Amino acid sequence: MSDDAKAWGDFWANNSSGGGAGCLPERWAAIEEAQRAAWRDFVKGLSDGARILDLATGDGRVLRWMHEERADLALTGIDLAPTLPPAPQGTETRGGVAMEDLPFADDSFDAVASQFGFEYGESAKVAREITRILAPGGKVGLMVHRGDGPILEHNRTRTQAIQWALGEVDVANAVTKALEAPGAGPTIASQVAAAVAKLGAAKFGETSPAWEIPEAIRRACVMGEHEGTASILQTIGSITDQAANEVGRIESLSSACARADDRTALLGGFEAGGLRLERTETIAEPSGRSLADFLTLS
Repeated sequence: MSDDAKAWGDFWANNSSGGGAGCLPERWAAIEEAQRAAWRDFVKGLSDGARILDLATGDGRVLRWMHEERADLALTGIDLAPTLPPAPQGTETRGGVAMEDLPFADDSFDAVASQFGFEYGESAKVAREITRILAPGGKVGLMVHRGDGPILEHNRTRTQAIQWALGEVDVANAVTKALEAPGAGPTIASQVAAAVAKLGAAKFGETSPAWEIPEAIRRACVMGEHEGTASILQTIGSITDQAANEVGRIESLSSACARADDRTALLGGFEAGGLRLERTETIAEPSGRSLADFLTLS
């Protein structure tokens, strides 16, 4: 399994209820509405009963928006992550499927969609697969990241906070030492974690990983006091693993933004397959700051 597949697989496995913010900043609700409006426009012009494939579908939110707008559409989503949340009503999703090797026959879909997904793959190969499975006269809608947008900025800040908590102050190691020190134990260990959480909140904010991680470790110490040190250490290991996975997802996001910004390379594979860019629409948050580009090809 690739690093991306593992990181995103773990993410969706731990967010199986769907509907969350993913890697979006705290103002995700307004951002999500801007995204939804773009897909609303995309499906308006599709024929009755059009077959749509959503690449890197994740929790299937794009499929859900489309179904709510057009219940007649036949909606399928695939994702590289092996474990996905339940598919939204009226849709079908499949995990463990690479965009570069789609398990569908030629001309299987009338439209292909992807929100923050296409740019995570090998652009030329994915474009070739899209042109293969797209029926004549079909359309492609791609919402792609922008390297200068708030999503990457927000997630880079989260990386800094994680690295501070687990690297610079090394809260996991400090708490472990307190747990195992003679005369110390869970009570002292929880106090160490609480002190780090307070520092993290002051430095990065109370919603940052710099507070979240030590606070989760503090709670593990309190809750595990009657179960013993081994149980607490196991929980601390799980917390640090999840944080490491988040860093991996953010690194993947950063690479995806760079690929999306290289618009010539991104579109080259489509042009080779006879698809041309119809238009580019900027997706912005309420402040007016651009967060993504919506590309329509046919």
